[in-house]
Amino acid sequence: MFKKADRSAARVKRHLRVRKKVSGTTERPRLAVFRSEKNIYAQIIDDVKAVTLVAASSKDKDFSLKVGSNKEAAKAVGEAIAKKALEKGIKNVVFDRGGYVYHGRVKELAEAAREAGLEF
Repeated sequence: MFKKADRSAARVKRHLRVRKKVSGTTERPRLAVFRSEKNIYAQIIDDVKAVTLVAASSKDKDFSLKVGSNKEAAKAVGEAIAKKALEKGIKNVVFDRGGYVYHGRVKELAEAAREAGLEF
């Protein structure tokens, strides 16, 4: 009998495989992206201390767009996370795409964060 592949489980496996190699330090924290069906989230994490330093999402109160699941929303979240990070003195990060393909919303978020001043 044919068993349908679980896309969510496959993404988690890919993410764990990447996380073996990518880790955030105090000097260079990790910019983690999570993409849901309706929203997009980004966090800057220090894995040594296990602390989230900065977070932004399309569900924030200061988010102006009504739709949180398109490229425009991802771009706005990327700019917001970069702005918050620069205010806290974080300039260099390691990008963690969360097991997603670097395409579409994930790519827009990353490029917006780079344009706003983050280096990765």
